[in-house]
Amino acid sequence: MLIGLLTAIAASICYGTGSVLQAVGSRRAARMSPAAAGVTQHGGPNLTSTAKAAMTWEFIVGTILDFVGFGLGALAARLLPLFLSQTVISANLVITAVLSVKMLGIRLTRKEWTSIGVVCAALVLLATAAGHEGGHYAPAATHWWLLAVTALIIVGGTVAVRFLGARAAILAGLLSGLAFGALGVGVRILNGVEPFSFSSLLADPALYAIVLAGVGGMYLHTVALQIGSVNGATAALVVGETVLPGAIGVLWLGDASRPGMAWLAVLGFVLAVTGAVAVAWYGNHEGTETPSEPEPDTSTLAGV
Repeated sequence: MLIGLLTAIAASICYGTGSVLQAVGSRRAARMSPAAAGVTQHGGPNLTSTAKAAMTWEFIVGTILDFVGFGLGALAARLLPLFLSQTVISANLVITAVLSVKMLGIRLTRKEWTSIGVVCAALVLLATAAGHEGGHYAPAATHWWLLAVTALIIVGGTVAVRFLGARAAILAGLLSGLAFGALGVGVRILNGVEPFSFSSLLADPALYAIVLAGVGGMYLHTVALQIGSVNGATAALVVGETVLPGAIGVLWLGDASRPGMAWLAVLGFVLAVTGAVAVAWYGNHEGTETPSEPEPDTSTLAGV
């Protein structure tokens, strides 16, 4: 249990730091491009602008941290109940919020800090109540359903972003979270891991669901960072990657709390999701991120 918790915490730090670095790269790429060149007719970022953002050094370092976080998160998903591992990993919201104050010039409101505090308290409750993880077996049909649902999430999210434009920030964050949640479920039920069998691994649809969820989830999260608040997009991601895999782990994979502590686990889970939703609600205000950008122009004019 302790090794799993430490692994999940390390994954959370990697993901949180990576999100802020990716947001810095996305914003820098947007400032360097003509205002209308990187958007679709509906106001959303096109593939070219997303590719430019992905080529900045901040985004590249953030992506490397995401890959490290993915490996650590995959290990945590095998060692802990999904409702605990995914929630602890989702605490990257706290890392994202704190670093965004320094690196993006965001001023967090008292309500945002309170919401973040609720998430932290919920994680303590979950860690206290969590028991051992359930099994890793799932019927073959479940593996195929996981691949189909993952494909639907990615395709639907891509279409929604194209037609909703800037209004799709929270939706893109939520769908990227669902993709990462599917990734966690796929890692948990993946065949050919224990004992290792390369042929079983390649024949498992869950492996391809993991790859699709990772790549597609990264794309949708990048888009959310480009068009919305970093804290709001990350909080929406938290909800997506926590609720679904947590429910699947309890209902179908045998995850459970300690005897007599089911109520505490439910309370912690509800508080974690509620706190994340609150951060998404209060944090979706780009107005607090923009004041720092005009300052260089003002000082330049003053010097003239």
